[in-house]
Amino acid sequence: MEIMRSGHVGRWAAIAGALLLTGACTQATGLAGVSAQSPSTAPATGTPQVTATIPTPSPSVEHQAAEQPPEGEDPVKVPPPKLSKYTYTFPVKGCQTTYQRKLLVLPKTTIWAGQGCAFVAPIGGVVDEVNVKNKWRPSTDAGADREGRFVTIIGDDGVRYLGGHLDSVADGVKPGVRVTAGQLLGRVGRSGNARDTGPNLYFAISWKTGPSFWWVRRGMVEPWDYLDAWQSGNRTLSPREETLALRGKLGETPRCTVQCSSKKVANDDRPEPQTGDDDTPGVVTIGPSPTP
Repeated sequence: MEIMRSGHVGRWAAIAGALLLTGACTQATGLAGVSAQSPSTAPATGTPQVTATIPTPSPSVEHQAAEQPPEGEDPVKVPPPKLSKYTYTFPVKGCQTTYQRKLLVLPKTTIWAGQGCAFVAPIGGVVDEVNVKNKWRPSTDAGADREGRFVTIIGDDGVRYLGGHLDSVADGVKPGVRVTAGQLLGRVGRSGNARDTGPNLYFAISWKTGPSFWWVRRGMVEPWDYLDAWQSGNRTLSPREETLALRGKLGETPRCTVQCSSKKVANDDRPEPQTGDDDTPGVVTIGPSPTP
């Protein structure tokens, strides 16, 4: 019995030892040669691997200010400088206009405007000359008649202003009558040698002379710079100094040099047909007015 008991004990001891050996091997190598180490565990190396994320820098306050300038206030409107004590207005009122800005034949300008547009006094003054009758004929082309119906005034600045090619002269406009800037003097038309053109205003700047020196009233001072100023810039820009200087240089009654002669009248020449108020008496008259 003892021998058998010893044999059983030895056999159990051998089985237990085998089991212990198998567990140790399983912990070391795993099953089928596969490592028992957790796959989530990174293998140890000599140099640790570091992954760095560089953040994008946010713009500074100065940088944002440079990209987005601060909003400014509304601009302050500054009136143009006052260049004289006189105030002017553009001589055509209430209509769209265009006009020449260069010297063609005479130092005057043609202001293109619609038929019947208002010709107004560019400055306050006194009416000097009025012609209500269109006496121009193409057969003679007399210089004194080229403007057809016209009105001139002597402004408070001492300068004479002419508006010609009028369709009509306003009621009550006659020599010696006092007018204010912007007051109606007549209506734009095609009288005189503008008969075959579009309606326009013949506008000229000069100084006061007698009616026999008609070439002076037709224009002595280039007007477009003043028209530009009165229309969209400085309404106090005055032609007074330029006009007085030129009159001092040329004299009050310089001789005619441009478009002075008339055509010879043919034997069978007949008057041009008259329309409107052309059949009413009309003469160029001179009224009392100051001199520049």
